[in-house]
Amino acid sequence: MTKKRRKGSSNKIPNLTNTILSILKKDRNQSFNYKQIAAKLDVNDASSRNQIIKKLQELLAKKEIEETERGKFKAVINTEYHTGILDMASKGSGYIISPDFEEDVFISSNNINKALNGDEVEFYVYKRRNRGKFEGEITNIIKRAKNDYVGVIQIHDNYAFVVVNGNKMYTDIFVPINKINKAEDGDVVLVSLESWDKNEDSPKGTVLKVLGKPGEHNTEIHAILAEYGLPYEFPPEVEEYANNLDTSINEAEIAKRRDMRKTLTFTIDPKDAKDFDDALSFEILDNGLFEIGIHIADVSHYVQEGTILDDEAYERATSVYLVDRVVPMLPEVLSNNACSLRPNEEKYTFSAVFQMNDKAEIKSQWFGRTVTYSDARFAYEEAQAIIETKGTHIPEDISITGKAYDTPQEVADAVLKMDDLAKIMRRERMKDGAISFDKVEVKFNLDDQANPIGVFFKTSQDANKLIEEFMLLANKKVAEYIGKQSPKKTFVYRVHDEPDATKLATLQGVVSKFGYKLNFKDRNSISASLNGMLKDVQGKAEQNLVDTLTIRTMSKAEYTTHNIGHYGLAFDYYTHFTSPIRRYPDVMVHRLLQRYLDGDKSANEAIYEERCNHSSNMENLSTKAERDSIKYMQIKFMENHKNEEFVGVISGVTDWGIYVEIVSNKCEGMVSVRDMNDDHYQFDESEYALVGKKSGVSYQLGEEVVVKVKNTDLVKKHLDFTLVGKPQIIEL
Repeated sequence: MTKKRRKGSSNKIPNLTNTILSILKKDRNQSFNYKQIAAKLDVNDASSRNQIIKKLQELLAKKEIEETERGKFKAVINTEYHTGILDMASKGSGYIISPDFEEDVFISSNNINKALNGDEVEFYVYKRRNRGKFEGEITNIIKRAKNDYVGVIQIHDNYAFVVVNGNKMYTDIFVPINKINKAEDGDVVLVSLESWDKNEDSPKGTVLKVLGKPGEHNTEIHAILAEYGLPYEFPPEVEEYANNLDTSINEAEIAKRRDMRKTLTFTIDPKDAKDFDDALSFEILDNGLFEIGIHIADVSHYVQEGTILDDEAYERATSVYLVDRVVPMLPEVLSNNACSLRPNEEKYTFSAVFQMNDKAEIKSQWFGRTVTYSDARFAYEEAQAIIETKGTHIPEDISITGKAYDTPQEVADAVLKMDDLAKIMRRERMKDGAISFDKVEVKFNLDDQANPIGVFFKTSQDANKLIEEFMLLANKKVAEYIGKQSPKKTFVYRVHDEPDATKLATLQGVVSKFGYKLNFKDRNSISASLNGMLKDVQGKAEQNLVDTLTIRTMSKAEYTTHNIGHYGLAFDYYTHFTSPIRRYPDVMVHRLLQRYLDGDKSANEAIYEERCNHSSNMENLSTKAERDSIKYMQIKFMENHKNEEFVGVISGVTDWGIYVEIVSNKCEGMVSVRDMNDDHYQFDESEYALVGKKSGVSYQLGEEVVVKVKNTDLVKKHLDFTLVGKPQIIEL
């Protein structure tokens, strides 16, 4: 497809009045004469200039503009301007999310004015006739959300265009032929947006990097990372710095720490984990109490502020977990070696140590730097076997060594006692109003070439919950220890706001279709009814849909120095202390905790708030990349199942089609309304359904249907289904 850049003159300018007003409002502090306006419109013929002069006089008579000096005009500003973030829709229009308005403000495609998805923009609003909602016009782009985009390059004789991935980008990017950076036609490239002249259809850009050919595995994975500005390799100087660190355990450093090397200590992690950033220790004291230590890799010992290693870790802010690889926050010499609490190795750790009784009541606590020795490493499956059998035997089929073995009795006893305590702590949390999300995770079995050969579901068992409860305990108690000090000290909190009432009402509308009812009387009633629903839905066809919709109802958790508590966990104080190998906020928490243990004054709040915002943003980008990699792998998996029929649940309904999630593998695709040829289907928003005009047959959210794969597009990450029908109809 060849595209041409439109530029030149016209003797007929559509919507000239609005166009002139838009120009004057955009630069509302400047005055313009008719020649300057003509230049901005890129017209130079006499007819167009006369039209402009005539419209200026009309606007002057209506007092919409004023004449500041002879022949020069500026807009009369009687509107209030606001700022917000643009969220593009797929058809070129969008919505602005602004703190000044409860509802999002609609922006039609002709009022977008070159803003792109995620941009921070200035805008003004006017009443919209349709249902009284607000509509607005963007008047200025304050800050671009991003400058780098991933797309496929189309090369012509003297220029090229990059067709950007995703349905929220309404324009291609024009690239001069001398800035294609050796790209070949059809390559996937990373392009940087450099400028967008007012009279140009498309922005100009430069190709920064050629990522490869569309559809190739590494190309698509690197494209996912590049899309969100996430790196996939460390700069050589950072690798060199990390490799030259002294990672030995020496007596001088040990002398500064609490020595816990003789206390029984072990790790429980996924069987394929390489970075073990937390370990548990267990000891029965003479007074009958249990001393339990939560020991965390002391990353801040190696990653010192002001170094290039710290700068790199901060910029990344998080490890990124894609389906086939981990992009670590720290170089491997630290993440998998020096900081990893591997079995039979001494390590520097930062610890939270608690003395507890049989009722899981805490009688004393201690925080500080330690040196530990891990006596054993378990996979979750191995620890689960101990919990289920209450014995020491680890069967061959779940053993990470590949052979059956017996763990020492004292280790099994420690696991069993901590499981008992964890269950008590979990019950208490639920009683206090915590929300119980045990969402099913989709995992893939991959062959040597990273092709998906199978799908399995990961669920949280007692062993997972044991680790979870003690990590939550450490995070909570560290936050309480600092948060309750007076005078107030700057600290990094992990906060989670209460769910929005409107979103809860929408959720009720959906789940009522399945017979579930929520109670909105007060905070505890909401929590209790949500937990009841999440428990009742387990194992049912609609479970994943209800779980997903409930999570979407919740506010996003984020990092901040301003503590408001954590609604989902029902904690008044909460932080992230337990994963510094993979999360930068945990590194900050370790530094601040040590600072205050040393008796130093409060840190600069503004600096830490900025770091918190950056960490939250990077976490958000990382989550999107992880989701995209799962989506990519699902589509790749479905490529080999094109002639099979699948039972699925309708997971979304729109006026352009229905989204269906396959029950057996959680892959989600779309059935286009254009392909539903047996009737003319209309979208019923109140019923979350597409309804046939003649037959009255409806396809409603949460309903089971049978589908076949129509098309798989690895590049656009689209999975299209053909609707076969409803299960009961097929059986007849």
